[in-house]
Amino acid sequence: MIETITQAATALAESRRCRCAIPPISSTYGITGLDAAYAVAEYNTKLRVQQGRRITGLKVGLTSKAVQQQLGVDQPDFGVLLDDMEYLNDQEIPMSRLIQPKVEAEVAFVVGRDLAGSTPTYAEFLTCLAYALPAIEIVDSPIADWKISLVDTVADNASSGLYLLGNQPVGLGTLPLGSLGMQMQKNGQLVSTGAGASCLGHPLRAAYWLASAMAARG
Repeated sequence: MIETITQAATALAESRRCRCAIPPISSTYGITGLDAAYAVAEYNTKLRVQQGRRITGLKVGLTSKAVQQQLGVDQPDFGVLLDDMEYLNDQEIPMSRLIQPKVEAEVAFVVGRDLAGSTPTYAEFLTCLAYALPAIEIVDSPIADWKISLVDTVADNASSGLYLLGNQPVGLGTLPLGSLGMQMQKNGQLVSTGAGASCLGHPLRAAYWLASAMAARG
């Protein structure tokens, strides 16, 4: 199993390096189950850290009920954010780093202090957050034509590509995040709308799921 995980992780890393799409690693390498998929992702994360990158955060994926139904799952997944994935408002995104990107409007939460120990209560979790920022996640996949299963996206760090943060931090109590609306335009044309409630009912609940998942994993 260790050899298979290494082979799958190497294939994903090489695919991203050369920007060459590959078939699903779930079928090519027989990766099944979430534990094996997260092990593949962790292998590549450790490799990038060894190469000088820093872990700066985490992302929650599959927070939309529609996407969960599409992949046949009943829970989100998570990926790791690294320092070289971050861009700021008005910076140009280099397409040379991406294969088949898609963009998603997000709410980002900046953590002000660590939470140690067992799974926090929701109230304890809220006390560790400093503020929120508007964000855009650029998801990307080396799997050809985005024909991914849950295992494929988890193994590929939850299909993480890059992310862009807005300028102005806001206090958590100043915005009704559940009813917060979003409009995305492309060349002046409206292409997507959404609301905070689409994210596990509330963006903070999605972030709390992530904190709980991290506590469960030590």
